[in-house]
Order: sequence, then structure tokens, then C-alpha cells
Amino acid sequence: MPEQKSLINSHTAMPGRKDLIRLGIGIIGIGVSGPLIALSTMPVVTLIFWRNLGGALVIAPFAYKHRKNRDAMPWAVLGGFVLAMHFIAFFLAMRLTTVAAGTALVALQPIFAALFLRIRGGHIPSRAWLGMVVSFSGVLLISGVDLTISLRSFAGDVAAIISAALAAIYVLIGSKAQQSLETSSYTAICYATCALTALPIMLIGGFKIWNFSGNEWWLVIGLIVFAQLLGHNMFNSALKRVSPAVVSLIIFFEVPVASVLAIWWLNQTPPIAILPGIILILGGCALVVLRTRPLKAELLHD
Repeated sequence: MPEQKSLINSHTAMPGRKDLIRLGIGIIGIGVSGPLIALSTMPVVTLIFWRNLGGALVIAPFAYKHRKNRDAMPWAVLGGFVLAMHFIAFFLAMRLTTVAAGTALVALQPIFAALFLRIRGGHIPSRAWLGMVVSFSGVLLISGVDLTISLRSFAGDVAAIISAALAAIYVLIGSKAQQSLETSSYTAICYATCALTALPIMLIGGFKIWNFSGNEWWLVIGLIVFAQLLGHNMFNSALKRVSPAVVSLIIFFEVPVASVLAIWWLNQTPPIAILPGIILILGGCALVVLRTRPLKAELLHD
């Protein structure tokens, strides 16, 4: 237990072998997510609803075994609501801009986590601030290029940045909740809450719920299997032992995975001009993660 807590509170400690395997599987899972979303024509909130409902139903039997532990359930519900907002922004980004640009901007997640730390009175070292400046220059470069392409692409960039901020909150909540709640219970509650959050938006907005082609349902199944079960589940499991800062850093590898799949499946080659921006964002975020004190203890204390 002391070793587990030291890893959670250390933003530079290498995860154990089993957690490295989990995180590696998670990278592939979430890397598949962006291209699948871009391939689908299902309304965003409908896709979010079915994806998370499916994930919750698959995990529910495992969560039932730990039903007696209810201390952190409010955190899980809050995590589900934040996850729904993150998904809405992320799905829009994947539809509006390129997968490469969108996933790179979502990788700003650790910078937002560090800023939340600062707002709560935490200390951010000077090199971490330098990392933020470097990443911000990458954001300006990507957004500038997309703005010259179309307002649609620029709107996708904005959605991706909002998604990054919400992802930071989601990861921090997940780390807090799983101090006293099993991963299966947390994810089942979280995904169910996410689906229930999307449901009224879907109904009030008059979005189509049924009668999609078989291909659309296969894409939903792909999202459930890869993005939910092999992606988010693996990261949530690792958060029980690994610092949210380390998890945020490893999530950077989603960018090349998603970009390669987008080229392969969508023939979506990103503009060469945004590649330096992607490098600046990832490099700056790495500086922030490696130079900022542990986030969990600072941000999510009772």
C-alpha cells in the first residue's frame, strides 16, 4: 500500500509492468476512437449515448460485486457528467477538424491540470510555465493554419481545446474516486451517468435515435470495445496506482496512433504546416508534466 501511494503521488515514477501493459492497450484503444468517430455519421449525442450505455452494460456485472462500497459514488456521477461534456466537445472536434490536429489539441490536458493546480494555490515551477508557452505557440500555429483552411476547422480546434480542459477534470476526478471505489464500479457508474446526460439532450434536440445503417452500428460496437473497454477502462484502472500526471503524459501517444489510422482509414493527411504545431504542443506538455508537482494530492483533497 505505501508503494502504491508513492506511485500515485509521484509524477515521474515509471509505472509497474502490469500498468505499462494496461496503458499500452489503452493508447491503442483511444487512438482508434478519433478515426471511428470521424467515420460515423450518427449524431454526436446519439453516438455518445449508445457508446456509453453499451460500456456501462458490459461492465455492470463486474461492478455488482462491489456494490457495497458507496463512499465515492458521488465522485463517479460527477465524473460521468464531465465525461459527457468532454465527449460532446471531442466528438465535434473529430467531425470538424482533422483527427491529427484535434487529438494534438486534446493532448493539452496536462496543461489544464497544472493550471487548475495553480488556481487552487499550488506552485508551478518556471520550466513548467515555459512548457505552457511552448504548447501555446503550437496551439496558435495549428489554429492559424486551420483558420486559413476554413472556419469549420477552426471551430473544431476550439472544441478540442475545451475537450482537453474537461479531460483534465475527468482524469483528476477518476483518480480521486478510485481511492475508495473499485474501477469496475467507478466506470459503470461513470458511463451510465454519461449516457443519461446525453439522453435528454438527444431527445430535446430531436436527434435521430434508431434506424441507422448496419455500418453505423458496427462503428458504435468498435467504440465500445476499443475506446471504452480497452481505452478508458485501462486508464481508469491504472489511475488506482499511477499518478494522473504520468497517465496524462502517456496519453500523448494517442496522437500518432490516431493520425496514422486517420491517414489509413480516412485518407486524411494533415496539412504539413500543422506538424510543427503538434510537436510544440507535445513537447511543451511534456515539460509541464515533468516539472509540475503531483496533481492528485493538490487538486482533489477533501
